[in-house]
Amino acid sequence: MIAEFFTGVRMLLRGFGLWRTRPGLMVLGLIPALIAMAIIAAALIPYGFALGPITGWLTPFADGWDTPWRMLLRGAIGVVLFIAVAALAVAIFTALALAIGSPFYDRIWKAVETDLGGVPEGRGSGFRASLGESLRLVVFGARNAVVVLLIGLIPVIGGAIGAVTGVLLSGKLLARELSGRSFDARAIDREERSRTLAASRARVLGFGVATQLCFMVPLGALFTMPAAVAGSTLLARSLIDGADASPAEAPNADA
Repeated sequence: MIAEFFTGVRMLLRGFGLWRTRPGLMVLGLIPALIAMAIIAAALIPYGFALGPITGWLTPFADGWDTPWRMLLRGAIGVVLFIAVAALAVAIFTALALAIGSPFYDRIWKAVETDLGGVPEGRGSGFRASLGESLRLVVFGARNAVVVLLIGLIPVIGGAIGAVTGVLLSGKLLARELSGRSFDARAIDREERSRTLAASRARVLGFGVATQLCFMVPLGALFTMPAAVAGSTLLARSLIDGADASPAEAPNADA
């Protein structure tokens, strides 16, 4: 299981390899990611500054407490609230990037599929399918945020457990939705797709957790998104038919 987990991590690392072999193609993937990041930052930054008043409003009973205990309580609640919203923000960022950048990410997907033996004859994701994936991301991202928030409210240990849970849930969601193009192109329905992903949970989770952690690094989401599209294609192909070619070994092409 551990070996499978790190196989998933390597899928993302191999996706990053396209920054070296096909930089022009990957730069195209920065455009939708940059737009999505700007929108998310415009919402998160004011939210971060508003956490103090929010936690104060949520804990009026602590107004009369001694300063250290009041600050400790409200600080812990603020961390939990931020972690929960961050889990939702990652889902919304990915959803926005997929919706805005469908043509760009289709080019990255096709390049990796070509390196692995050819693009399947299916229709691919298309704008409508990408929009559906984006909506599912937001819905399940909201669910994950609620779960993280509830866990985070557990006294003492809730914050740590909530943070780990948020990474795991978000990682699983990212892996599932980002890999959709390869499944759609082969006319694999969502039930079969779920069974395929469930059969290699550790590998899927390894890819998803690595992607989520990269997203959490400042500006990491910007450069990780194109690599995640490439890596998720590798992941899907490895699950569907055992393909294991690295895009880094492919000839230099930009289409």
